[in-house]
Amino acid sequence: MAISPKLLNPGERVVVSTRTHPKALLVPLLALVILLAAGVAFQVLVDHGTSQLVVWALVAAAILWFVVWPALDWRMASYTITNRRLITRHGILTRKGHDIPLSRISDVAYELDLIDRMLGCGTLVISDASTHGQVLLPDIPRVEDTQRRLNELLHELHGGAANLEEGH
Repeated sequence: MAISPKLLNPGERVVVSTRTHPKALLVPLLALVILLAAGVAFQVLVDHGTSQLVVWALVAAAILWFVVWPALDWRMASYTITNRRLITRHGILTRKGHDIPLSRISDVAYELDLIDRMLGCGTLVISDASTHGQVLLPDIPRVEDTQRRLNELLHELHGGAANLEEGH
């Protein structure tokens, strides 16, 4: 799950490393159950050998498309916050990544709906000074803790600790 250490700059350390909540696998799991049930039902109802092979081949293809591919996509995606930047990586055949220096982040918020609150995840909303405006990281486990840790990093980056000491 963690980003490869060779991708970190000298002096850079990982603060948070995560991927989307496993709730993203619920729909593929439901698809697996439905596809297997449909295959078994067809096998029981139809007594033709060739048509059964065709149906099981279709079920296998559908399992690859609706179950294996989304599970691999979930497994290959990662969100990493270091003491210098936010790093997102995703993709199976074509890897895509996006790095945002912490110095460009202007606001960090989170959104929780009812199901997210029950499952302990939410969407992290990061506003930055780029043309993209906002980056949404959906279904982050323990999103409130992640937001708090990112805010602490931003506070340190902008001299928050030094400003507190000067005030005393």
